[in-house]
Amino acid sequence: MTIRVLAIDDSAVVRSVLTRILSRDPEIEVVGTAPDPFVGRDKIVQLQPDVVLLDLEMPRMDGITFLRKLMSAKPMPVLVVSSLTRDNSKIMLEALSAGAVDVVSKPRGAHTLEEVGVELIEKIKSARHARVQRRAASTSVQQPAKLAHFDASHQVVAIGASTGGTRALEDVLMGLPAGAPATVVVQHMPEEFTRSFAQRLDELGAMRVKEGEHGDILAPGTMVIAPGNQHMELVRSGALFKLRLHDAAPVRRHRPSVDVLFQSVAVAAGRNALGVLLTGMGDDGARGLLAMRKAGAKTVAQDEASSVVYGMPKAAVDIGAADKQLALGQVAPAIMNWATSARAKVG
Repeated sequence: MTIRVLAIDDSAVVRSVLTRILSRDPEIEVVGTAPDPFVGRDKIVQLQPDVVLLDLEMPRMDGITFLRKLMSAKPMPVLVVSSLTRDNSKIMLEALSAGAVDVVSKPRGAHTLEEVGVELIEKIKSARHARVQRRAASTSVQQPAKLAHFDASHQVVAIGASTGGTRALEDVLMGLPAGAPATVVVQHMPEEFTRSFAQRLDELGAMRVKEGEHGDILAPGTMVIAPGNQHMELVRSGALFKLRLHDAAPVRRHRPSVDVLFQSVAVAAGRNALGVLLTGMGDDGARGLLAMRKAGAKTVAQDEASSVVYGMPKAAVDIGAADKQLALGQVAPAIMNWATSARAKVG
């Protein structure tokens, strides 16, 4: 079935180039374009597109404001395509938080849009199947309750995510107490954004969140985000778990790769680990999660109903890598139930 796309961008040149690039793919049809959100709103009602491409810097109404209004009134898959996201990680994270399925950084100058053509087409096809939910117009964030400290010095939680993962990770983090087990995360994200993403999470949750650095020692109550464009592995050093960062070749087109992290956790932590594979496009992490399960770790995949894109979790389920599938809201309680149970066995 053809994917119907509407492009909203104030540049006539950009709209023309986008139409030309996307029209090369037989599975995509650009059903319309709009120069601003007001015209875009009318075109959405008239044309009923499957996916909306949205610029952020536009006249009469900025893209973030329009995105929030759209996701509150008529939720649909939206891909942000903007040059602002190249230089401003805060804007990119705001767009994802407001409901964008994904973000494509637009190169400077319309003629260079060809550089991101393959990426854009791939993300449109993924977005077509994304599950989007109505968002409240308010963007206020409720701070989590400061729960009791939990001693989990020998336990490690490893989480992998891609498309839709930034919001999913926020939800998981908000359900974890300050002393939750040490947690390592790979979220597919460009290198210029991971530090800001970690800082954003650090402001939201009870756990400490930071971007990973080579040689970091894991500690309870800390969540570490793999830096963009570097693989992150867990290694054992005596009684401690440390991080190893390196720039080996991408695995399944990703660096950092969830598979690389999970496979290292399987070796270093074995049955003292819990693996969680969240929403995302493709199959990165499925084989790593299977390695963790074979090493004695408990493994979880997000279920289809709560996933924005049920790609990575499905790949894991299909090869028998997941002990269980859970809705997103059940992941944080499952982490703490596992930590409590494992600690009781040790004690």
